[in-house]
Amino acid sequence: MGLKAMLDKIDQQWLKSFHCVYENNSFKRAAEFLCLPTSNVSRHIALLEERLDTRLFDRTTRRIAPTDAGEHLYLRTQPLLDKLNDVLEEVTQQSHEVMGQLRVLMPDSPALAQAVVSFCTQHPSISLCCDTSISPKADLLDGFDIILSFHRGKLEDHRWIAKEIKRWPSAVVASPKLLQTSPIPFQITDLKHVPCINSFTALNGTPWVFKDAKGELITQKVQSAFKVNSGYLAKSGALAGLGFAILPTESCRHELNAGALEIVNMEYEPEDLILYAFYASRKHLAKKIPMFIEHLQHQANLDNSN
Repeated sequence: MGLKAMLDKIDQQWLKSFHCVYENNSFKRAAEFLCLPTSNVSRHIALLEERLDTRLFDRTTRRIAPTDAGEHLYLRTQPLLDKLNDVLEEVTQQSHEVMGQLRVLMPDSPALAQAVVSFCTQHPSISLCCDTSISPKADLLDGFDIILSFHRGKLEDHRWIAKEIKRWPSAVVASPKLLQTSPIPFQITDLKHVPCINSFTALNGTPWVFKDAKGELITQKVQSAFKVNSGYLAKSGALAGLGFAILPTESCRHELNAGALEIVNMEYEPEDLILYAFYASRKHLAKKIPMFIEHLQHQANLDNSN
């Protein structure tokens, strides 16, 4: 009797809203997925908390996080709702149309721009809202469905999912002019004593990332008076002899073939440059997001011209 009485008090829509908020870490994104006003979703959570007589989410002005009770409720009910959903999907046909608003934050790259345009051409029901940032941050994801960002080395831990789109093997390069006037580094520790072109994303520049024969990552701080967050600027600086640079070999193949840049070999190779797509949720994911990621992965003309 007690179980039936409790089930009678709980509306299934409240549980659906709860799961969607939990998985998207946002009332707003959950409401968009459910095609409901945000106020409705908030009311569902409030009613569920009232009936269960326990708080399910801790809320602040910037973010929400599940309480221990919310975590427990999700983990115990998720398998049940998954099974119910599987049964329902067996007797209905899921829509294959890609539609709705797609909000993207990405580097201002010509190749990425072309990939976005071709996706919108193939899916005319998509309404695109795209913002560009030279170095978008995964901790600024709120308000976007997907963030595209170039990284080298380990990613910071965060609650968003990172999907690899493409990777580019890289090399340390320098102009012939610099190689004539500067000591040539033979070991990565030598980079502390020669001019290098570096990123300004961290205090005093981000350490360069190399990998050993086993693929283990090794970081090396370098000397730099030319800090940029743009692959194009880094290549331009290297061509002008302003410093040694790590660049994807694909992006400077023409300059290497022409002799305007030369590869500098050391005991370790630079780690690959990787383009990631960050998004919020593994489940309750609108079809437009995995379709957009799959489209990017199939673009053969992507380069790192950011």
